[in-house]
Amino acid sequence: MVEENCTVVTEFILLGLSDVPELRPVLFLVFLVIYGVTVLANLGMMALIQVSSQLHTPMYFFLSHLSFVDFCYSTVIVPKMLANMLNKDKPISFLGCMVQFYLFCTCVVTEVFLLAVMSYDRFLAICDPLLYVVTMSPKLRMELVSVCYFCASVCALIHLCLTLKIPSYKSNVVNHFFCDLPPIFSLACSDVFINELMALIVPTVNEIFTIVVIVSSYLFILFTILRMRSTEGRRKAFSTCASHLTAITVFHATILFLYCRPSLGDSQEADKVATVFYTVVIPMLNPLIYSLRNKDVKEALKKVARSKLPSEGLFS
Repeated sequence: MVEENCTVVTEFILLGLSDVPELRPVLFLVFLVIYGVTVLANLGMMALIQVSSQLHTPMYFFLSHLSFVDFCYSTVIVPKMLANMLNKDKPISFLGCMVQFYLFCTCVVTEVFLLAVMSYDRFLAICDPLLYVVTMSPKLRMELVSVCYFCASVCALIHLCLTLKIPSYKSNVVNHFFCDLPPIFSLACSDVFINELMALIVPTVNEIFTIVVIVSSYLFILFTILRMRSTEGRRKAFSTCASHLTAITVFHATILFLYCRPSLGDSQEADKVATVFYTVVIPMLNPLIYSLRNKDVKEALKKVARSKLPSEGLFS
């Protein structure tokens, strides 16, 4: 391999979504609106769960963490992407790039495990309702969430350590709108076979494990629902699970498409579109899916909206 064009990189240039100048103002406004809705919806969901006593249940405890993770990984990506749309130069320091990737990877893998935990929670609630509150204790909830964050941090650290071992790059121009692994690997001068192998194995193992948990949980849920004699009970159970299944399907389908297949050299533009979907659009959709399809959330929101402001009570 020719080494003369290889250099140690101190910063990367992110090409972004489009190199057409006329599209940048339109894309900026679209993504600014999406990010604004994402921030308001996720922080609003977290606040609503916090202030509404009727939502102080295991399911909404996990949902608050899902909203937190969605807010975090959208915030890691979108503000920098918006800033780059306004700048002619689109630099990000090498350290900033590695930090962005680590935080992004940690948040996304946390969501992968968190959706599996939420499936298990629904399994316990529907298949063993009498012991559900006892089984899904506050201690177990915290342990499950802590395991999600810990496993995600370890997965991200594996990729980060391997990436930091790449000594030099052919170019510092990354054909992406954030620091993701495949575009960076394509610039490496050294052999990145191990990096690419781990970038395939780790997400695939995570996906297989979590999908097995999810499918198993929902098979048991389906059998339990079909045995229910009450039509109202069936309707309520299906309604409770519908929003979660929608979020799972959209998120996992995108992850499987992007990371659980061999790298294809001519798929960069398609990968960009898919990446936009799960880094920008899904964090906005999740709180909307759970609020619009969830009777408890809508009732809690109406109750909060009808309640008097604390300041009113001080002067009454």
